[in-house]
Amino acid sequence: MKKIVTVLGARPQFIKASVVSHAIAQTPGLTEVVVHTGQHFDANMSDVFFAELGMSKPDYFLNIHGGTHGAMTGRMLAEVEKVLLEEKPDVVLVYGDTNSTLAGALAAAKIHIPVAHVEAGLRSFNMAMPEEINRILTDNISKILFCPTETAVKNLHSEGFTKKPVSIAQVGDVMQDAAIHFANRSKMPEIGNVGQGFVLATVHRAENTDNPENILNIANAINKIHQEIAQVILPLHPRTRNLIQKAGIELNVKIIDPVGYLEMIGLLQECGLVLTDSGGLQKEAYFFGKPCVTMREQTEWSELVEMGVNVLVGTDTKIIINEVKENIDRQIADDMSVYGGGKASERIVEKIKSLSL
Repeated sequence: MKKIVTVLGARPQFIKASVVSHAIAQTPGLTEVVVHTGQHFDANMSDVFFAELGMSKPDYFLNIHGGTHGAMTGRMLAEVEKVLLEEKPDVVLVYGDTNSTLAGALAAAKIHIPVAHVEAGLRSFNMAMPEEINRILTDNISKILFCPTETAVKNLHSEGFTKKPVSIAQVGDVMQDAAIHFANRSKMPEIGNVGQGFVLATVHRAENTDNPENILNIANAINKIHQEIAQVILPLHPRTRNLIQKAGIELNVKIIDPVGYLEMIGLLQECGLVLTDSGGLQKEAYFFGKPCVTMREQTEWSELVEMGVNVLVGTDTKIIINEVKENIDRQIADDMSVYGGGKASERIVEKIKSLSL
């Protein structure tokens, strides 16, 4: 029996892991132990959240959140190491680019347990982003690199990974697996009568929320869009809400509390456009055939920009408004090939089972 310890901490990681964990459970010869670092722990990470995804509660909950990046990652490193020494897994599985990702990978690598990194090879080429640092370091201490796209594989090749003792596999994107798996279970949050064709907006990235000029420009843009183009539905995290209030910025849009994954799918299915600074939501917009306007200067998902389904606009108010006006209700077709066609989870599990670790 090959034992996998999966280290998770952020809400999107549990969504990704839900489909992989399901595939692990269906595969003879594999067993999984799930560690929740506690990096994101709020109402959306309650028992209801796990029940929605069809996941058992994590085997370990470390309750580590808050503090600086260094303090958080260091505490996670120490606690994850204790779990690994007790469980003695054959492989540690990590996802994405959070502090939990890096801590899990470091803890495993330092005691010589192979690390498998889902979403390996992604690059924004912006070292000011903590996520970029986390993903680069994690790739460099991993033994198995599961890449979601051809672009990600090329990034690793250009960085010399073909000369390292690692396994690189282009498996597709597990978020597409999740989108397909959960599409028929979606539900709309209780937001009143808004109809179809609204703009679904999210703002959470520190480079925007912690920059007074950027957040003011974004607020001005979405206020104008809501007034003149289409209703804006804005699920707003308490941290972002507090920063906006402290800055004295007024938002005249439909603000709602953060929503669960199934409710987010419901919003995606009904909206006319996604306006975001998120990473994952750029892809989810594409999976559900929606145009996306991204309020960032770079993206890890460059293939979406090259395909013309995602537009990078930075934080210039006029450009944001113009691109929303140009793209709202535009039809986007997903040919299912770019991100693996919904088979990424199966490929990941097959690869882990087949490798001699």
